[in-house]
Amino acid sequence: MADEQLNLSTLKPAQARKDRKRVGRGLGSGKGRYSGRGIKGQKSRAGSKKMPAGFEGGQMPLDMRAPKLRGNTSADAMPIGPFRTYSQPINLRDLDRVFADGDTVNIEAMVEKGLLKNTKTDVKVLGTGDLKKKLAVTAHSFSASAREKITAAGGSATALKEPKERKRKKVKTKTVAEEPEAQEAEAQPIEAEEPVAEAEAPAEEA
Repeated sequence: MADEQLNLSTLKPAQARKDRKRVGRGLGSGKGRYSGRGIKGQKSRAGSKKMPAGFEGGQMPLDMRAPKLRGNTSADAMPIGPFRTYSQPINLRDLDRVFADGDTVNIEAMVEKGLLKNTKTDVKVLGTGDLKKKLAVTAHSFSASAREKITAAGGSATALKEPKERKRKKVKTKTVAEEPEAQEAEAQPIEAEEPVAEAEAPAEEA
């Protein structure tokens, strides 16, 4: 370009242009007849490129099948399922580090000390770490080890929610009714039959 004289006849774009694909302009255009879509099927129809995300050809999509699958989706299966809840865990080592001996520990006090962001979530005290201070702890729930360590240090653990008893599933045991005669036959051991000695023939008289 530098050697040639710049005029209207020598103007060219910096990047070569590519002609767009013109479909449906006759068989001689190279994209006539079916316009590159094939003969039949969903992809040859208008609007086939506008299917929603997750479309599976008309069958039940995965996001609609998943809630119908088996799993822990009942209210008793917390914290799993649609009725799931969340409790903020607080360890004993954090209480021992932040609070002084004889303090009253509740949800508001935990927020003031920076252990919690707000009072909206339930708090469960866990037994990780050692507790060497006498504290009166009030929370929504306690683990068994945390309750033991708090009471062993001379403090008290008050739960705002009563622990729920887990429902045990009933296991059906199959009982086969056996006849008494069959039971007696099994109880008695089978004795081996002794071979019967053949009767000796009388000695012939001389």
